[in-house]
Formats: sequence, structure tokens, C-alpha cells
Amino acid sequence: MATVIAAIATPTAVGGLGVIRLSGDEALTVAERVFRPVNQTKRLSAMDGYTAAYGHVFDADGDIDECVATVFRAPHSYTGENVAELSCHGGVYLLSRVLRAVFAAGAVPAAAGEFTRRAFLNGKLDLTQAEAVAALIAADGKLAAKTALATREGAVFARLQTMKETLVGLQAQFSAFVDYPDDDIPPLHPDELGGTLETVKHGLADLLSTYDAGRVLREGVDTVIVGSPNVGKSTLMNLLSGCERSIVTDVAGTTRDVVEETVRVGNVCLRLADTAGLRDTDDRVEAIGVERSRERLNRAALVLAVFDGSRPLSDDDRDLLQTLPAESTIAIINKQDLTQNIDVSYISDKIQQIVYTDAKNGTGKEALTAAIEQVTGVNRLTGEQPVLANERQRACAYRAAQCVDEALDALALGMTADAVSVSVDGALDAILELTGERTTETVVDGIFARFCVGK
Repeated sequence: MATVIAAIATPTAVGGLGVIRLSGDEALTVAERVFRPVNQTKRLSAMDGYTAAYGHVFDADGDIDECVATVFRAPHSYTGENVAELSCHGGVYLLSRVLRAVFAAGAVPAAAGEFTRRAFLNGKLDLTQAEAVAALIAADGKLAAKTALATREGAVFARLQTMKETLVGLQAQFSAFVDYPDDDIPPLHPDELGGTLETVKHGLADLLSTYDAGRVLREGVDTVIVGSPNVGKSTLMNLLSGCERSIVTDVAGTTRDVVEETVRVGNVCLRLADTAGLRDTDDRVEAIGVERSRERLNRAALVLAVFDGSRPLSDDDRDLLQTLPAESTIAIINKQDLTQNIDVSYISDKIQQIVYTDAKNGTGKEALTAAIEQVTGVNRLTGEQPVLANERQRACAYRAAQCVDEALDALALGMTADAVSVSVDGALDAILELTGERTTETVVDGIFARFCVGK
């Protein structure tokens, strides 16, 4: 019999509504001990699932608040167990008092993520769907939320299920051929077997290709604005931030340290740093700022390199272009309101993505947004396709892909069915670990320990 667990399922703060959730075989009985319906002929333990009753929640000292009690019956609930939710007015005092009353009535505190863990253990969710619950809660943008919701609804599991069934079918053929050599079982044709493995390989490659862009959606990207002095870096920082975050003057070297801000540009969250202008200087304070700028440039995942379009490229500009990572850099030709004198062809030989802006007047932001989404890969995400949600999932998918490659190599070398079968079994194990159908308790503990209490 599952112990009744309880927790506050809404933020413990002042609000219009607060919810206490209970789950377990006797959840309705425990809730009944603290809830008195206005219609006293109603008992929570006798109510149908997906029904609610209005009344009051109380403890030994008397009524606490008005309350709506909602009943969910196993197995048609989030956890797959009997669930009761007590909804009253939000507020730290009220919710805490109701929760204490529930504990006094026989429930125990829920651990972090225990409701979702029970849903996983009761077969309501696979492990990718369970992890998507946390991603959905943490989503801070439309595309991030849409992607997490697709995973929560089974997009990743459905893709993996197809691969799993394919590999299980291969293993069945291997077993029959190896275990019953005297029976009239058709041999496995190498071309057909290779084609099947290639299909799984491409499916895993598609999944793995989503990981980096998905991580950008979830976590944002470390971004640095670099360039020579007085090219408009701080003005660009203020444009993206929507406020006067950096000091802007016509004096070169105004920015002497790294100025940081987190901003959302389109579907991408940028952990943005405006840096001191990169140049040789005899000013000791400015030199420290320049060195910090170079350090920040070296560890950034996305670089916004700003150039003044109204003047020819300087030696500092050319030196900077030699050090920039071409794949993760966007060159921004700023000051488009002035006569242009810059050699764009020199820049385009080094950097593929070029955007034209007039940061002072706010133009070019849409083009920069599109370029950022393209460089980070976010523009390839629709929110509906399967996306790997974390490093655990990526590692499992990568291991499965390696095993499939090993099986294809063994097949190409003409090795026995046993040798190919070992690699196929390794791929199958990795996929089953990814979905949670075959995993350790330690892995499960680690996943749900990162959840909030109440979910």
C-alpha cells in the first residue's frame, strides 16, 4: 500500500489560489479528515474521479479557510494513484496550516519530485516525459515551452519506441538463427540487415542533432559583445537590454570592465557581456579591462563582433577577426546611418553571418535576432519534433549510436551474427536506459532529486 504523501503544489506566496496535493491509496480518506463539504451528504471517499466539492478545510483549532476539494481516482490521475487536491486561498500562513493539518491526519511530506516519480513508477510517464515536466516548469519562452510540452506528450518516447521495436525485431531474428541452427530458418541477409541498422542510425543522429539547440532554449547561451573602442558595443548592449545598461559616450575606452545582463532575443536567452574595447593601451586600468574582455571572449559560446561601418577597418579590427571563431560569431556592421567606408568583403572572408545595424536608432534588431537563432540552431526547432532534454539523454543516445556503428562495422567485416548481435544489444540497452524501461535506482534518484517539492 502506497503511503499518502502531501505537499504544497503552488508557490508558497501570497496569491489568489493555493493547492495542497495528496497522493496514495488512502489519499481521499486522509483528505476527508480535514475537509468538511457544505453538502454534508458528500464524502470524498465516495465521490467519483474528476469531481469536486465545495466546503471548508479545518484542523483541531477550527476552520482554516474555504476550500474546493477535487478527487482523482486511480489509475486515472497524474500519479496513477488516488489523488486529492485541496484548493484554498493562497498565502504562506494558510497553506502551511492546511499542510500541517494534512500531516496530522496521516499524510507524510512528499520528497522532491515524488509525485512525478510515482507517475513514472506507475507507468503513467516514461523517463523522458518525466524529465520534460521539469523542463516545462522551467521554460521561459514560447518555443522552450512548446518543445518541452511535445516531449511531455511523448514525442521523444514515440521516436525511441520505433527504434526499440526495430532492434528487438533484429534480436529476435538473431536469437532464432543462433539458438536453432538446425531448423529451417532463413539466414539474415547482410544488405537487409545493414539497411535496417542504417535507419536506426539516422534516427539517432536526428535526435542527437537537436541537443545543442535544445540546450540553448533551456539554458541560454554565454554571449560576448566585442570590438574596437567606440564602435557601438555599449549602444548595442543597451538596445538588446531595453535599458541604459552600459555607459555610452564618444570617448574611446569608456567601458573598462565587463558589463553583464541576461536578455531574451527572439527565442534565445543571452547571458550577455559588454566588454572593454579591444586595443593596445598604456592605461593600466583600461588594460585590465581589455584582458578581462579577451578572457570572456575565449569562453563565450556566441560572439557578437561589432565594427564601425563608417570607417575603414583598423589594425585592431583585423587582429580581432583573426581570433574569432567563425562558426559561432556574428559580425555586426554598425552605424548604418553614416556614410559607409568599411571593407565588408574582408569581414565576409572570415565570418559567414553579417548583420547591418544602427544601434543608436534601434534598427537592425530583427535581422540580428534571426542571425542569432540561425547560429545557435534554434531556428531549426519547430517545437513539435523530438528534442533531447539533458546530458543524460544525450549520453544514452550517443552510446546507442556508437553501438549501431559497431554493428554496421562488424557486418561490413563479415563477422558472425553473434558479434553483430552483441552491438545491437548494446544499442537496445542504451535506448531502454534513456526511456527508463531499464535503468538503475541511482539514476532515477538523481533525476527526481532535481525536481521541486510538490511536483
